[in-house]
Amino acid sequence: MSTEAGSPAGRVPTLTDVARLAGVSVATASKAINGRDEVKAATRERVLEAAALLSFAPNALARGLLGGRTGTVGLLTSDLEGRFSIPILMGAEDAFGAGPVSVFLCDARGDAIREAHHVRALLSRRVDGLIVVGSRTDPRPPLVGTIPVPVVYVYASSANSDDISITVDNVAGGRLAIEHLLACGRRNVAHITGDAGFQAARDRAEGAVAALADAGLTMLGGRPYYGSWDETWGRAAAHIVAERHPEVDAVFCGSDQIARGVLEALRDLGRDVPGSISVLGFDNWEAVAAHSRPRLTSIDMNLERLGAAAGRSLFAAIDGGAAPTSEQFPGRVVMRDSTARTS
Repeated sequence: MSTEAGSPAGRVPTLTDVARLAGVSVATASKAINGRDEVKAATRERVLEAAALLSFAPNALARGLLGGRTGTVGLLTSDLEGRFSIPILMGAEDAFGAGPVSVFLCDARGDAIREAHHVRALLSRRVDGLIVVGSRTDPRPPLVGTIPVPVVYVYASSANSDDISITVDNVAGGRLAIEHLLACGRRNVAHITGDAGFQAARDRAEGAVAALADAGLTMLGGRPYYGSWDETWGRAAAHIVAERHPEVDAVFCGSDQIARGVLEALRDLGRDVPGSISVLGFDNWEAVAAHSRPRLTSIDMNLERLGAAAGRSLFAAIDGGAAPTSEQFPGRVVMRDSTARTS
């Protein structure tokens, strides 16, 4: 069997490559590799030979999921814009790997009745498990009723501590932001953030206050500047901070949108970013951070990593082995142009 139709050099071979080399459909290749009875012996042998020639290793988790199951997973979100759900979905699909696992994406729009309807619809399709993505980090009520399949909550934890929840460590994220600004030589730090009613805003502020205290410093104004999660508030708050605290040399913003408003206001005020003042955002929303003036340094929540962890936890729960546990992941600093070390 020739390998000319195989995968390009340097790329990990896929199930599609195996099917192409064996001269069968992707569905047939999947059945052969997963030991399904409906594949003829000669066909199975041809597919397995192609897989060996390509050094194709099907994802063991995905293969286990397909053992007598439907190979479908439901992803239920209340994130209307896909800001959180899409990266999480991408991460989960990475965890599913080469196996033919289908994901049904449903948007509950934050409505409990709509959510219950989607859950019923997904269960009627005999999904093997559910991933529930929140639109904010505050703990959310668990799904209503008896759910006969494993459920993993992502971004927003379940209010039931017995459930599996994969979340962002926002306290650590706030601490990481301040540590980066201190490493840049900044000492007079203001914190402009979103609605105090959001757990994310309070957690990020808690981490920031703790990191400043460890360095023997306090936040300018003695507290965060809470407001809304948008550029308008960022602009207004930046003017307030600059007027009350002309010594400010760093602003940690609770979101990238707020940070872009802060950058605009500082530019209007003639403040040099990052020369005399550093600005750091949170979320690493590429559409905002990479196109700000200057480009915005931000804390990345690693949403794809969360999705991958959720996928692995769901597989573990479906397989019925050792019970998976809840996990919390720290973020990371993505360095761009809005922060710099002082001379």
